Amino acid sequence: MCSDSTLVPSAKKDLSQPLAQTYQPREVERGWYSWWRSCRFFRRPQLHQGHKFVMVLPPPNVTGSLHLGHALTCSVQDAIARWHQMKGAEVVFVPGCDHAGIATQAVVERHLLATLGKTKHQLGRERFVEEVWKWKEEKGDAIFKQMERLGTALDWNRSVFTMDEGMTEAVNEAFIQLFDQGLVYRKHSPVNWCCSLQSAISDIEVEHVSLPGPSELRVPGYDEPVTFGMMYDLAYKVVDSEAELVVSTTRPETLLGDTALIVHPGDNRYSEFIGKCVYHPFRRQSIPVVADEGVDVHFGTGVIKVTPGHSKEDYEFSQRHKLEQIIMLDDEGRINDLVPEFEGLPRFKAREAVISAMKQLGLFRGFRPHSMMLPLCSRTGDVIEAILKPQWFIQCSQMAKDAIKAVESQTLELLPPSHGKQWSEWLECGVDWCVSRQLWWGHRIPAYSCKLSNERQVWVAASSEGEALKKLVQREGVAESTIISIQQDEDVLDTWFCSGLYPFAAFGWPHHTLDFTHYYPTSLLETGHDILFFWVARMVMLGQKLTGQIPFKTVLLHGLMCDVNGHKMSKSRGNVIDPLDIINGTSLEELKGRPQSAGIYSSLTCPDSALTQLPTAKNTKGIPECGADALRFTLCSSNFKNQLLSFDLTKVEQNKFLGNKIWQTVKFLLSATKKMEDRLSLQEESLAHQETNLNTHVTLSQRDELSLMDRWILSQVSSLVQNANRHFESYDLHLITIAFTNFWQNCLCDVYLECIKPVLKSGSRPAQISAIQTLLTAVDAGLKVLAPFMPFLTEELYQRLPTQKINVSENKDSQSPESIMECNYPDPNEWSVWKDQEAEEQGDTILEVATAIRGLKSRHKVSFKNSQGTLVTTETKMVEMLRENLDTLKTLSRIHHLEVATAVTNLSHSAVTTLSHSTSFYLHLQNSVSIDAELSRLWKKEAKLKKELMKFIKNTSSPKYILNTPPQIQKVHKEKITTLSSELSQLETLIANLNKK
Repeated sequence: MCSDSTLVPSAKKDLSQPLAQTYQPREVERGWYSWWRSCRFFRRPQLHQGHKFVMVLPPPNVTGSLHLGHALTCSVQDAIARWHQMKGAEVVFVPGCDHAGIATQAVVERHLLATLGKTKHQLGRERFVEEVWKWKEEKGDAIFKQMERLGTALDWNRSVFTMDEGMTEAVNEAFIQLFDQGLVYRKHSPVNWCCSLQSAISDIEVEHVSLPGPSELRVPGYDEPVTFGMMYDLAYKVVDSEAELVVSTTRPETLLGDTALIVHPGDNRYSEFIGKCVYHPFRRQSIPVVADEGVDVHFGTGVIKVTPGHSKEDYEFSQRHKLEQIIMLDDEGRINDLVPEFEGLPRFKAREAVISAMKQLGLFRGFRPHSMMLPLCSRTGDVIEAILKPQWFIQCSQMAKDAIKAVESQTLELLPPSHGKQWSEWLECGVDWCVSRQLWWGHRIPAYSCKLSNERQVWVAASSEGEALKKLVQREGVAESTIISIQQDEDVLDTWFCSGLYPFAAFGWPHHTLDFTHYYPTSLLETGHDILFFWVARMVMLGQKLTGQIPFKTVLLHGLMCDVNGHKMSKSRGNVIDPLDIINGTSLEELKGRPQSAGIYSSLTCPDSALTQLPTAKNTKGIPECGADALRFTLCSSNFKNQLLSFDLTKVEQNKFLGNKIWQTVKFLLSATKKMEDRLSLQEESLAHQETNLNTHVTLSQRDELSLMDRWILSQVSSLVQNANRHFESYDLHLITIAFTNFWQNCLCDVYLECIKPVLKSGSRPAQISAIQTLLTAVDAGLKVLAPFMPFLTEELYQRLPTQKINVSENKDSQSPESIMECNYPDPNEWSVWKDQEAEEQGDTILEVATAIRGLKSRHKVSFKNSQGTLVTTETKMVEMLRENLDTLKTLSRIHHLEVATAVTNLSHSAVTTLSHSTSFYLHLQNSVSIDAELSRLWKKEAKLKKELMKFIKNTSSPKYILNTPPQIQKVHKEKITTLSSELSQLETLIANLNKK
């Protein structure tokens, strides 16, 4: 990814043509990102001393393509970063890419085999690493381009690749410092071994698949499926006895490496055998029977076979009882020379051979179905083996305690706070970290094995062979003449170790650069909760240890992305949706032509294909084009702090329709402004003459001239601005999207636009001008509130607004910013002057009345042409307000003729709806509706009201009521009785009038 400084300047998008009839995401999103970058809007200079916001993007794998998890991360982080930028902060949002040792090596190995017909061993390490770099340069920036398509406003000049020169120096320095402090050690330990990769992998790269019983699974390297989910019973003969001990195992092949049998000391079935030995059937030697309280007496027969070289649990047993630790598999998963008759057999072929041999020896005691968890490599689908290997470990106990203290002291904030308990529980275990991987691609461990003339071996951590030699002589006191050889370890470091340094290495550590001093520690880390311990905790531990500071002030954790059926999205399950398919749209034929599963689950479960995620009614057409903005808005609309996040494609489509609603609103504004300008021009009254500029925001000096609904919508904007800023501060982005949708769709479009259409058509000129300026003000503020979520659409429409930048609380002209990215985010303090409680209450009353009128009209199927009604209320202020805004009420009610009265008069041909104890609406039915039908409806309503009223009267008449009921409750009940009585009285009057008819 090239830096901004090397970009060819991009011309601003041509906006000379009028807005299209409908919102077209592809066309709207074209051209803006390259212009933003060339104008360096992503690198806004600091406006306020000390006001900065720094964040690093969790580095995706260089081999990867954008998935919905990435899209969620980018959408949430970018919205937060854009908000801070519009608030005037100096924003530094650093992109990165992880070299992904295991994944990349696997991809390139397949690539070389397909293109050159050669394996990595045929090429050799140096040539293979060259090929990986070549592949990275050709294809490694694909995911960055996808991030651009999503609109992520990253500071590309600071882009980091975890294998670049600066990161390599940081990785070496970190390992050396930890080694020199005595925190790095080497020992034999069981690791998660992938035979296909011939490397250890981390716990997060292991997928544990639940098997209910016998299940066939295709395993790499085997022509036929292998059966798992079976328990086998095998017998060991007791030395010098006719007795036998039967063990139960799901892995019969590991019997070759057994070094003991273990029983529970309290299990009376086997107490007599403790301390004795049994014959190993193939190694022709005896192994001990020992007691350990860790044995589960209910598992199998209660006798446990111990294979320390191939089981983490058995390794712990062997440590406690000083048992022999034997390796029976080689790196490729074949039986080694431990038992010659099985040597060279692949492990699952050896399983069959061991069972057959035990049958021949008369030691096979049967098999049965058994539910189990099977560990699979997420990269290859191979079954993971635990194998004892010499590995490098980092001692984490003290660093873990410091990380716990950071959260407890609130130096580090975890959001949601519920993760604090898990944080402490996991770190309190103090498990040391295995950091070596048997790969060629990655940071080679800067540790050197030094052989001395006295056959002693010394390990030294150094950045080069020369430095290792120097350390041996100066620090270890070794005479240079006694050094026979110095050789660097062949293994590479765990990718998580490198990414653990990312927040400070990205700014120049281990050097104290200006960037490191100014931008570290960072402000926020946002990532998935599934890597809280694999990555976040390790960043905190390494950051504290190596820099003396927490690498970020706040950690914001989002949940796991699930499909509409609630299943976690994963390539192995086959239910992953490519975000680009949603952004650009894709046909059903193209979706069907893609492989739906990586193969891990292919024999175990029915993949929840991405096809099942399509809206049912549109399955025949594939995924419609929705655009990046709709996808971003949808992802931010979920409460991402939840553990699981459900993704529904229909919601993306709905938010595309919201985009069209916004588009049509701006079209209406531009059209209304143009018509008004033309009208004034035709009347030979220039805008300058009238001292009126339609292209300005409404100002406080105009407040008294504004209509009720003008003031109502501006008060709604004020509430939106208050809510948006408050929820950005608490990272509740879904509440902002809810508030915005409600504002634009329900308040601005459904109410305010409908109110001003008659005004713009036939209202007074001052009223028309006020309406246009108010609409412009509301639209401008709404677009700025929305900008962090929908950057493309808001930029396109902002550029077309006929506005001069005017402060909403003061009439001050200033030059309009070139981009909406350069605008100030609507400020709660400035917008608070437009908060109008009275206007909101009166406007809401009008809406409530209008809703009731429309409902009654609909129920009786009364057309607009024939609609007449009377609103009756005994509230004097309400009568005055409704009469003053009668045209607005008629518009929103869609009624042809409406009166407001204080009493019921001659309403015998009416249907009624009651709004409150003091207010009812009577719809004049004339001859259009059956009076008998209306009487029937009213009698039912009367009976219901009487029943409810009698219930309250009965309850409040009880002798114990006054003694046992709190005064405030009694007051509520009294008011309810009054309301019900009034409604019943009005209803009885109407029924009586209809009966007269």
